Amino acid sequence: METSYKGNDKMLTGIVFGVLTFWLFAQSMVNVVPAVQKDLGISLGTLNVAISLTALFSGMFIVAAGGIADKVGRKKITYLGLILSVIGSLCLVITTGSFLLIIGRVIQGISAACIMPATIALVKAYYEGAERQRALSYWSIGSWGGSGVCSFAGGLIATYMGWRWIFIISIIIALLAMWLMKNVPESKVEASGKFRFDYGGLAVFAITMLALNLVITRGEDFGWTSTRTLVLAAVTLIGLIVFVKMEKNKEHALIDFGLFKNKPYAGATVSNFLLNAIAGTLVVANTYVQVARGFTAFQSGMLSLGYLVVVLAMIRVGEKILQKVGAKSPMVWGSIITTVGVGMMGLTFLQGFAYTVIVFIGFALFGLGLGIYATPSTDTAVSNAPENKVGEASGLYKMASSLGGSFGVAISAAIYAGIASVSSIDAAATGGIITNVIFGVLSLFAIIAMVPGDAGKGKGKGKAKNPTLTRKPVTE
Repeated sequence: METSYKGNDKMLTGIVFGVLTFWLFAQSMVNVVPAVQKDLGISLGTLNVAISLTALFSGMFIVAAGGIADKVGRKKITYLGLILSVIGSLCLVITTGSFLLIIGRVIQGISAACIMPATIALVKAYYEGAERQRALSYWSIGSWGGSGVCSFAGGLIATYMGWRWIFIISIIIALLAMWLMKNVPESKVEASGKFRFDYGGLAVFAITMLALNLVITRGEDFGWTSTRTLVLAAVTLIGLIVFVKMEKNKEHALIDFGLFKNKPYAGATVSNFLLNAIAGTLVVANTYVQVARGFTAFQSGMLSLGYLVVVLAMIRVGEKILQKVGAKSPMVWGSIITTVGVGMMGLTFLQGFAYTVIVFIGFALFGLGLGIYATPSTDTAVSNAPENKVGEASGLYKMASSLGGSFGVAISAAIYAGIASVSSIDAAATGGIITNVIFGVLSLFAIIAMVPGDAGKGKGKGKAKNPTLTRKPVTE
């Protein structure tokens, strides 16, 4: 049956809180590496694996969760994600070593896989036109802005309350999100035959991504030419080939590669992957200033305060630019500004206060660029998704975010650790930052090549031009 329910601010606040839980347990970890390592007595390599696992497992399961949300209910899957968020955070609150830390991070990754696509699909189901773009802006504030909030908050909490309190607060916010969304009606697509899930595709994809992550994060520890590393690299290569062949002609595929035939959607998704890979900057910069410059976790968090303020302020501005000139221009300028900001953090030859100022400005530009980019990119992806595959397409878009963040962190941390083992920490930080500059440049090329100049232009002035956006959702 259909409903006339319209999304309201209470629902939107619940969605934003749900998205914030991901950043509280994902992003805050990058700012408290020394504190967690000291408290649990584990190696930096093990901790880096644990940090990247949340984004990795989110990326592996997010498309599947989005597709399931379309079929069984977007609210149900959002609630499942919030419950898993509570369980995963609880594991980290009580952990005394690496075992529960890793288990908790895996559960948190699956939690994010449920929350992200299901909440985007709920936004599309219950908001239209300018209201939808406003809702997506606030969703982006929870997502992109959440990274700044949680980087700052994580450092503050870790310094004055202890790092475990980050996850206690995450539990509280997840419970609040569930309460705020309790009156939202269920939304799902009309069933057209028996629901089938691509378990084989998921298994191959998961094994492939795990193998690739281990090559990146543990390759140096194993030895780059060791049998173990070479076997993992072979599993990655063979797995990718097998996965693409399996999915290409499958009716119920885990990933519908046909979605990428839409160039605006492809451009938004690829650039989203690459700009999220720049998250590696946060691990490198925060670790470097604490280890080499003697900053506390709170002080390193303060360095990103400009990022927090600017990204929150600019997301709504990005929405207005989108409505006036389309998506391509703010996406291009957003990626350029982000890349310049990241590059400034690599100027480690600067001494004392000069470097502190440059890093603060770099973080502010980082936030400025992402704030301008966020809503136009998300709107481009959502607007070009077929109505019956909103959850799946949103999941694929967010998979790009999660895998981009996971591999960006893993690659940056590996390069930082690799250079630090043979050279100075200053050189290691510069090398790690340059890696992220490359990600930014590649993101810019993807936008220029694939996103048309008029994408999203004028859509906020009334109802969305795409007729599929005005259909009411099927509800229970």
